[in-house]
Amino acid sequence: MTLLGALAGYYLFIPPYWTFAHEPRGYFMVGVYLVGALLTGLVVYQLQRYANSLQRTVAKLQDSENLFRSFMDNSSFMSWMKDKNGKYIFLNKHYEERFEISGQWLGKTDFDLFPASNAELFRENDLKVLRSGLPIVVEEITTGLNGAFHHLLSTKFPYVDVAGNQYVGGIAVDITDRKMAEEKIENLAFYDPLTGLPNRRLLQDRLAHVLNTSTRHRQLGALLFIDLDNFKTLNDTHGHDQGDQLLQLVAQRLLANMRKGDTLARLGGDEFVILLENLSQDPLVAATQAETVGEKILDTLGQPYALGALSHRSTPSIGITLFGDIPEPIEEPLRRADLAMYQAKAAGRNTLRFFDPEIQAAMTARSLLETDLRIALTHNQLLLHYQPQVIGDNRLTGAEALVRWLHPTRGMVSPAEFIPLAEDTGLIIPLGRWVLDTACAQLARWANQPSKAHLTIAVNVSPRQFHQPDFVEQVLAALAVSAANPQRLKLELTEGLLVANVEDVITKMVTLKNKGISFSLDDFGTGYSSLAYLKRLPLDQLKIDQSFVKDILIDANDAAIAKTIIALASSLGLSVIAEGVEQEAQRQFLAEHGCDAYQGYLFSRPVPIESFDVFTAPV
Repeated sequence: MTLLGALAGYYLFIPPYWTFAHEPRGYFMVGVYLVGALLTGLVVYQLQRYANSLQRTVAKLQDSENLFRSFMDNSSFMSWMKDKNGKYIFLNKHYEERFEISGQWLGKTDFDLFPASNAELFRENDLKVLRSGLPIVVEEITTGLNGAFHHLLSTKFPYVDVAGNQYVGGIAVDITDRKMAEEKIENLAFYDPLTGLPNRRLLQDRLAHVLNTSTRHRQLGALLFIDLDNFKTLNDTHGHDQGDQLLQLVAQRLLANMRKGDTLARLGGDEFVILLENLSQDPLVAATQAETVGEKILDTLGQPYALGALSHRSTPSIGITLFGDIPEPIEEPLRRADLAMYQAKAAGRNTLRFFDPEIQAAMTARSLLETDLRIALTHNQLLLHYQPQVIGDNRLTGAEALVRWLHPTRGMVSPAEFIPLAEDTGLIIPLGRWVLDTACAQLARWANQPSKAHLTIAVNVSPRQFHQPDFVEQVLAALAVSAANPQRLKLELTEGLLVANVEDVITKMVTLKNKGISFSLDDFGTGYSSLAYLKRLPLDQLKIDQSFVKDILIDANDAAIAKTIIALASSLGLSVIAEGVEQEAQRQFLAEHGCDAYQGYLFSRPVPIESFDVFTAPV
């Protein structure tokens, strides 16, 4: 019996014993009280044992929690527990320290602690765990907090306590260092350490992919092999540090002039390669596109470089080859471009050459033609021919002005040869202005001849020319300088003009229309015009394209198109003229269906102004 039990028995049962001892039933009562004292002592003893056991259990639980906390806090991984609402109920010390949120997390959610994009992903995966009751084995994310970004590899798992409450637990390891090491290894494997550009290995990988894609889709690409001229001299005279700086500046200039989606690589030394994708399916057009890039590079790399206190000039030699028309290994286009580069070196450096002799010949001829056209614009080699426009059988109403080029050695150059070149090179702007000025001057001369004062002149205007910001001013200036009557000037526009910025087109047309100038829509039916826009344009005339007139007597479709254009013009209150009329039967067919204005060889070819002045329409 413990001391507590003895004391209890003494105070509870001894005094009553003396009280009842002098009574008849006193001994019985003493016995009862003695038994009560014994039972009380036993109860107190058991309570004390339970209290001691409970104390030991609590101590063990505390030890277990401390051990768990010590283990979790000193582990190399982060761990946490959240309730079903996403509120944190536990984070280990490593998690707190990694994200610097010590003492800030209890009862908060990911939306309180992390960027929204991360928090949304965390919550989405928490809900997946809660709904499925299954862990998400691997969750790799990149998260940022307090300006620092971390790559984490984590596992989330469900937990349900004895009361049925759901929780989401998780552990994660920070793999930032591993990711950085992987990126460093990848950079060493695939990128040039000096310039940061893709190296030969990465270029070969991309070229292999592009070759497969281009061949499959019959889309041409090109390789430009660039080698700096006399680079060794810079290294030998000013040191490799200056050479390395030049290479870095060259890389920057090349990147600044790259098309989106193309690849620039450094093969080593002073050799760079540009991989052009998605060029035209037409080899000559694709070669022109590649040449345009090459010419731009020649100009860009030819500008002076500031290498510290040294001002240095460097030029490149560029070899170009096309690929994609046939399957071939990646070594082939690289070899061809390299050989073409050496051809550029042999041609005197600071130039480009194509590997394909035929393409090179075509590009050389094109380049010479461009040079000659520039000369023609300033040396009076251009002239206008005029093709009559008539109504009825023979009444002359005007003419279309058509530019011709009388080359001093080649003779007459076909417009089909130099007009597309002018469009591509931008020479169409000064060419178009010359045509407009010359035509207005001719109108002014006719105004002084009663027999020709009523005649109009139609001038073709290219989309590139029309979209010039000062086009309206150009036209008005040509009229003002020549003193020509604006009502005798007709501007022929093509449907291609309507592809872009229609509102600007309409504004310019309305301005010129208010000055008395008329408009004809050329080659109608062959382009992109929308009837919704057509009704808004201040047009005076539709022109039936010669491609429909040519077979109008034998092709039902062409005949139907011609009749439709005539009917459409009539419904819109426009006049209509057919070009390419070569036979009387064609004229009669058109006349029968409401078209009485014509232009074509039936009446006259385009002729110089001297011949036009004595022109008489056939009876």
